Amino acid sequence: MDPITQGVLGASLSQSVSKRKNLVIAGFFGLVAGMIPDLDVFIRSQSDPLLFLEYHRQFSHSLFFIPLGSFICALVLHQLFGKQRGLSFRRSWLYCALGYGTHGILDACTSYGTQLLWPISDKRYAWNTISVIDPVFSLPIIAMVVFSMIKRNRWVARLAILWSVTYLGVGAIQKERAETVGWELAKERQHLPIQLEAKPSFANILLWKVIYETNDHYHVDAVRLGTSVKTFPGESIAKLNTERDFPWLNVRSQQANDIERFRRFSRGFLAQDPIDEFRIIDVRYSILPNQFKALWSIQLDPLATAETHAEYTEHRDNSLVSRETFIGMLFHGRGPSP
Repeated sequence: MDPITQGVLGASLSQSVSKRKNLVIAGFFGLVAGMIPDLDVFIRSQSDPLLFLEYHRQFSHSLFFIPLGSFICALVLHQLFGKQRGLSFRRSWLYCALGYGTHGILDACTSYGTQLLWPISDKRYAWNTISVIDPVFSLPIIAMVVFSMIKRNRWVARLAILWSVTYLGVGAIQKERAETVGWELAKERQHLPIQLEAKPSFANILLWKVIYETNDHYHVDAVRLGTSVKTFPGESIAKLNTERDFPWLNVRSQQANDIERFRRFSRGFLAQDPIDEFRIIDVRYSILPNQFKALWSIQLDPLATAETHAEYTEHRDNSLVSRETFIGMLFHGRGPSP
């Protein structure tokens, strides 16, 4: 999730166990601790563009790292603020631990993937119940955390927690509905999916991207789940086959190794970009949920040396046509114009 939402959710949990006189400082400690795990984004390398993919949502997001991560956070915050307000270190650590502890769980509710059990397992958990940004989820939590601080009322913070659990529960129900529609679409096409996933589109749990894998292709559709169901048929694309798509690639090269690193990150959902033969896209993410116009990719170079890394690239489809199409699908159940 975005840092602000991570922070205010952590603040709400810390406030929920605080005494009335400590509500502000508890909320502040929970807010900071709730955002701290995302400092892993600074683990980067100019020579290795994929390094940050391996470390983002890794050790700092693990459930096993909560005691240590929150302890470090508490050491700093207690010295700077906790002592002056009469908090014991144990109380400061508690507030930080509660805030820190919400981070990995909330991230796992998105579709990006979070290594909750590192170092025991490097599996990325992605429960696909909420978008990485969702104002309908976040704004009520922000309002309730602020109101809790102003009124010194921890029950308002507890309402924020109740709201977050309820919204994520609705997201889980919507996900199940979207997957059911996806299986029905595959059956109508006489496809037998190897795997099928549904992910919420940007900033809502109403419009979903359904992607499924067959022997040789990925297929994607958009599904709008309101009081009625509206489907937007999408595209299909051939699955990545490095021997077929990149016959020139040295299998012992760094670029070949980077493809496998990118494959692990994307859980195998890779394809050759139809508009750039040297680009490999992660087909799971796009602005329009019935398209394969990827948000990120890696770029290969047939002239590169064996030690050269693949280039990581992010793509942002901010065109007016895409925005209008997305809004039409989300709010009006209307697909792109023919």
